[in-house]
Amino acid sequence: MFTRRHTLAMGAAALAAPALAQADPWAALRQRIAEIDRLRGVIVLQNGEERVAERANGRGLNSRYNVKSVSKTFVATLLGAAIDRGVIPSVNTTIAQAAPRLIPAAADPRARDITMEDLVTLRAGLERTSGGNYGEWISSSNWVSNALARPMIAKPGGRMLYSTGSTHILGAVLAEASGQSLLTLARRWLGDPLGIEIPAWTRDPQGYYLGGNEMALTPRAMARFGEMIRQTGAWNGTQVVSEAWITESFEPRTASRWSGLGYGYGWFLGRTGGTEYALARGYGGQIICVAPSIGLTIVIVSDPTQPARSGGFFSVLMNLIENEAIPAAKLS
Repeated sequence: MFTRRHTLAMGAAALAAPALAQADPWAALRQRIAEIDRLRGVIVLQNGEERVAERANGRGLNSRYNVKSVSKTFVATLLGAAIDRGVIPSVNTTIAQAAPRLIPAAADPRARDITMEDLVTLRAGLERTSGGNYGEWISSSNWVSNALARPMIAKPGGRMLYSTGSTHILGAVLAEASGQSLLTLARRWLGDPLGIEIPAWTRDPQGYYLGGNEMALTPRAMARFGEMIRQTGAWNGTQVVSEAWITESFEPRTASRWSGLGYGYGWFLGRTGGTEYALARGYGGQIICVAPSIGLTIVIVSDPTQPARSGGFFSVLMNLIENEAIPAAKLS
């Protein structure tokens, strides 16, 4: 997909960048966006002001896109909202304490002591349901039981094991503890205060909404969520999720073995040129990025049918963020 035309265009844009930056620091970024075929849309906000809003080979910025694993970050934020409301006592609450009936008889005894923090940081210790195991997992008759009954291949709270099953368990725990569906929680705790629509999405055989995949959102809705996070959980005078939760979310608890980025409570964490940023990341190149110190929120939606591996298309998107958007924000 990264053709000679694309490479030459990037080179030409680099030569033109100094002149463009003098007139408009965002011009080079717009030029790069136009050359990347897999992009569907990009929004950049700085201090709440729209700097870039580009539709690139897509349906538009008010159309819904499958945000894939960006959903994990939404579920992580719902955990924060649940703790704020006392629905879940703390991140140290175990599955056995919050939703004991979810634990199948076949589960390793240690599964009972998996905490909310273990789940939200993808350190449950259970064999992954993502990657090559994903198809078998979603073909099972009970997704929560299947995920919890998997072999314990690491110590809970140990190394990161990227697994949609862990976030799905977390979503089911939130539903059980609150007595409401994950969709209802998402709409009441995020959608309503942000003024965004959160449509129903995939449910498992027991009716639990899939935690960690398949949510559909518009880029503008994603941008509003990102702005709320950037503003330490506040939106239009309402504290949607506590400032303490946002602060804790941006503390790295582990790191990705593939990208090298840190990982907190549902956010990948990086740093470039002295600027720290947080990423919600989904398959195919779906991204919400916030860099609070420079007032920056970035939304990227891409073709969801092709992978965006850390050494492939994801690195192209990281170049847009680290070498184009963040420097432009510093010049604005």
